[in-house]
Amino acid sequence: MKILGIETSCDETSASVICDGRVASNVVSSQRCHTSFGGVVPELASREHERLIVSIADAAITEANITKKELDVIAATAGPGLIGAVMVGLCFAQGLAWALGVPFIPVNHIEAHMFSPFIDEGASHRAPEGAFISLTVSGGHTLLSVIEQDLSYEVIGRTLDDAAGEAFDKTGKMLGLPYPAGPEIDRLAKVGDPKFHEFPRALTSRSQTSKSYDGNFDFSFSGLKTSVLTFLQKQKPEFITANIQNIAASIQWAIVSVLVEKTIAAARSRGIKEISIAGGVSANSGLRAMMLAACKKEGFTLYLPGAVYSTDNAAMIATLAGVKLSRGMKAERLYNIAPFASFSSGRPKL
Repeated sequence: MKILGIETSCDETSASVICDGRVASNVVSSQRCHTSFGGVVPELASREHERLIVSIADAAITEANITKKELDVIAATAGPGLIGAVMVGLCFAQGLAWALGVPFIPVNHIEAHMFSPFIDEGASHRAPEGAFISLTVSGGHTLLSVIEQDLSYEVIGRTLDDAAGEAFDKTGKMLGLPYPAGPEIDRLAKVGDPKFHEFPRALTSRSQTSKSYDGNFDFSFSGLKTSVLTFLQKQKPEFITANIQNIAASIQWAIVSVLVEKTIAAARSRGIKEISIAGGVSANSGLRAMMLAACKKEGFTLYLPGAVYSTDNAAMIATLAGVKLSRGMKAERLYNIAPFASFSSGRPKL
């Protein structure tokens, strides 16, 4: 089976072809037009997707060494995401599916991240065999989920305010770092002292109200953002410049240590020994190193997507569509676009 996946949820235009479950191509174009604004401008994102979508899809099909007529299924992100951006990819994919006379599969963007460990790159591919804990961390979402062996899942924790990636970008902006600030903080933190300043870690064992949150797997990063702003306002510019690596390391530790502590606690509580990290923040070297060390200490197995599959990409969209089809899901011709993630149904089934 040959599946074309389309991803346009935010500021990456991506197309991927999955042939018999393995990645044959994965083309990603990251938009640079938002840099001067310090964040993604929805209207600009939509226009860029519209400009690029045809050429990106053609490039993915060509790289996979097939023709459009050989495609069996078309899949696309149907949300959550910037509504205009999602519509570009979704409408393109539906139109192409109609023109080719093949089924169309709508895919939840966050679910695709959750199941990104199943993206098959080749001989070195590893995927969880049983139930696993999924930490999904990006600029807009921070979720802890229990994925069962039959691939049904339950979200057991989520952010109450800012997402982890949002906390990186907002605190980085306070430091004068370019957007996106997450990779810059990661780079600076590698040579900084994470114990330079202790920023708050809400809803954890080290927070003042931690006793009220035993067994609570939710996250909160808005207090960290406020604390960083207050700290910086008290310092002289020369001090910030001289210690920017240490400040970045302290911010990163405050975010990453919370993510690791909550994930390990969730795995312990459910008796699960396999963990995966997905989403853009999963590319953070500090998070990867700390989670790997924690899993090694606990005897857990850690699954990490390749760097290109950490950020938004179409391979995860096509892969999840293939998983759904293999489990008997019927293809849909129409789908209501969803700008926000909703997991209120409890334990959604693929």
